Amino acid sequence: MAQPMNPYDCTIVGASFAGLACATTLAHAGHRVLVLERKAEAGEKLHTTGLLVKEAVESSALLADLPPVLVRRLEGVRLYAPDLRAVDLDAPGYYFLATDTGALLRWMAGRAEEAGAEIRWRTPFETAGKLAAGFTLGRIGSTRYLVGADGPTSRVARALRLGVNREFLFGIEHEYDVRGIPDANRLHCFLDRRIAPGYLGWVVAGVGTVQVGIARRERGGAAREAKAALALFLDKIAPVFDFRSSPPTSVRAGLIPCGGVVRKAFAERVLLVGDAAGTVSPLTAGGIHTALRHGAAAGVAIDAFLGGRSADPGSRIASAYPRFRAKRLLRWAFDRFQHDGLANALLGTRVVREAASRIYFHRGARR
Repeated sequence: MAQPMNPYDCTIVGASFAGLACATTLAHAGHRVLVLERKAEAGEKLHTTGLLVKEAVESSALLADLPPVLVRRLEGVRLYAPDLRAVDLDAPGYYFLATDTGALLRWMAGRAEEAGAEIRWRTPFETAGKLAAGFTLGRIGSTRYLVGADGPTSRVARALRLGVNREFLFGIEHEYDVRGIPDANRLHCFLDRRIAPGYLGWVVAGVGTVQVGIARRERGGAAREAKAALALFLDKIAPVFDFRSSPPTSVRAGLIPCGGVVRKAFAERVLLVGDAAGTVSPLTAGGIHTALRHGAAAGVAIDAFLGGRSADPGSRIASAYPRFRAKRLLRWAFDRFQHDGLANALLGTRVVREAASRIYFHRGARR
């Protein structure tokens, strides 16, 4: 089939962290880039707490001039056993950044547009038909390369018979317009198998707001069960943080992939990135760092391909995605052996504290 005239060089489905990183990189390289996003704007209907880890901030050129007003620094973690006894975890020099997630994504979208990318809001991906050198996208036009950055239930993946995520957590979070919390420089994490099986609950002082949420292993009826579990969580943590009389200013909720990278993340002239590819830690559910890293790397590699300097990079990019072997094993164990009594008994021990520090602070962890 002949290629329609004036195709986009690359069309990216999803104005996500990964999608915007890829779009900005390609636009800076001079390509004609289109981003399709079904939402009205980047900060609408958020599904993520928006924590940035130290590695994301310091390794991503895209965040080099991140406005300080969009972030708030957290220096450590306070981990609570099911009985609410707590231990503090620290790694000198390590930090997290809580973000105004909606404003951060709007800023990233603005940077992509400044670089020359076109973003079409309220425009969902509908179809993709194979062409001799790319895809037709129905009324959108055509594209030489297609990137699926459209979340954990990617329509691009399903339309082109790529791998799909099959294992999930379901997260729900309230935002509260309160002035602060005690020990606001820490990420507060709560273990409780009854309330948050397979994961945990959290309280974090964000940018001008406090975020309170839980994530649970998704087993069907996730939204209804998570809403009820969050109510139980608010009752449970009231002796430490009492938000029961404060109405939330917003609610975030959605699926979080936890099964590792999908089995088939690419095909000829199409690549999945970010949550669509499953590049989310099966254990910690952190995915922004890998989304930024691999989204930008995909942009560099697609630029080389479109410029005739390399072969189709799908296989090479997907092979660089993290395998999460140890974290998938720990996910398997946590799903089956999470036990509140053991957590109460062992949380304060040196072995458990060291293990928790390695999970939260990666290689730089110390007690």
